[in-house]
Amino acid sequence: MIGIAIHGAAGRMGQRLIALGSQDDQIRLTAALESASHPQLGQDAGLVAGVGELGLPLSSTWEDDTQAVIDFSVPAGAEAITRKCLERKTPLVVATTGLSDEQSGLIEQASLEIPVVWAPSMSTMVNLTMKLATTAAEVLKDYPGGTDVEILERHHRFKEDSPSGTALRFGNLIAGAMGITSEVHGREGQIGARPRNELAYHAIRTGDNPGEHTIVFGVLGETIELTVRASNRDCYALGAISAAKFVAQQEPGLYNMYDVLGL
Repeated sequence: MIGIAIHGAAGRMGQRLIALGSQDDQIRLTAALESASHPQLGQDAGLVAGVGELGLPLSSTWEDDTQAVIDFSVPAGAEAITRKCLERKTPLVVATTGLSDEQSGLIEQASLEIPVVWAPSMSTMVNLTMKLATTAAEVLKDYPGGTDVEILERHHRFKEDSPSGTALRFGNLIAGAMGITSEVHGREGQIGARPRNELAYHAIRTGDNPGEHTIVFGVLGETIELTVRASNRDCYALGAISAAKFVAQQEPGLYNMYDVLGL
């Protein structure tokens, strides 16, 4: 069994990781990590997650038998746990989004010494859709008359970064395949006809939506829409657990969900 610690264990995603991880017979939860000042520190992580007592208290430290850490927290938390994993040479899965350039650089530097899986989305379906979107972009990059690309994303009202890290990853993949060099975030006013070499993002925040992305490829006369939609957060948690199983067996380096899924 692989020993896995969950960082951000009291958060919405952390609770699902605790719940699903406790049911996975291939792993053993070794720590439920939160900051040293967290008000629930010391409480049983299973009770916090609503799955019953697990004998696993929320803590700010982890034992030496931890073979991988999953970070689903906030940017400052991701930075802190990356430094700790680097210090202790513990493999790391980073699922936190909204990182600064400096925080992203720290993760890249850490991957020189420890194995790191870093992806804006841990969902199998999202990553498969990214593969499909990249294929569509490669086929349509020289389409007669040009191809318009719009990315729409919906998330819950509590999400702090916009556009989502997943939407930005879709955009980076598509822009790279099609040679697009201009982007816009929403539109307003008399802005004129849509430029050819432009990729547009539209972020929607509503209710408790756990995540939805639609990629629109439009040409004169036809449209393709690729939509991936989550109905709950379990897809992200299950993907992160798969990533942890993967990263625990790897040499130092920077990996993504394509590596985990064999895409």
